[in-house]
Amino acid sequence: MSYSAKIGPSILSSDLSQLGDECKRMMECGADYLHLDVMDGHFVPNITFGHPMVECLRTAVGPDPFFDMHMMVSRPEQWVKPMAAAGASQYTFHLEATTNPGNLIKDIRESGMKVGLAIKPGTTVEELAPWAGQIDMALVMTVEPGFGGQKFMEDMMPKVSWLRSQFPSLDIEVDGGVGPNSIHKCAEAGANMIVSGSAVVSSDDPRSVIALLKNVVMEAIQKRSLDR
Repeated sequence: MSYSAKIGPSILSSDLSQLGDECKRMMECGADYLHLDVMDGHFVPNITFGHPMVECLRTAVGPDPFFDMHMMVSRPEQWVKPMAAAGASQYTFHLEATTNPGNLIKDIRESGMKVGLAIKPGTTVEELAPWAGQIDMALVMTVEPGFGGQKFMEDMMPKVSWLRSQFPSLDIEVDGGVGPNSIHKCAEAGANMIVSGSAVVSSDDPRSVIALLKNVVMEAIQKRSLDR
């Protein structure tokens, strides 16, 4: 079992006019990585930001913070090289957005980034399974991608459980409506990378929320290793 508990605040929930400072604040509060939502207005209805913003953020925060790029875009192939050049650490694309995941995985690796593969609530986990051995992380969306502030979809947890049982050492991320109220379900199902937006970023005490989320996941990982 080679995975660990990691908490990644979703910076889209922060004050976008102060993004560099917000990223630094999250890292200082104990975040393990930063989750950056890229939306193109096609794959999802919203538009956020692209590689120029990522490049500015990388300059602002320095080389250490891990940037997990959640690419909610129609043509993920198009942005691999620009994102790598901008300083992205991991390129998480949607299975629904490409007809050739194998090639895209290869391109991402060759550009020096880690590979994440995401599925929307309507996509079965069995469709992701053939690629699980080639990726660093699977992302199970727990809301429909495109908007923040949605309610956590507990019925996505069987996908997480199935992935954890089939691929015991895979990093499994959940994203959407995750906070102190839903973290136990995520941790018990086997998620170890936790994206949390407003629950962390808008909190009066982000450090405590990050610590709480992390402790719940660490305890679940420990319990799983004892149960085996």
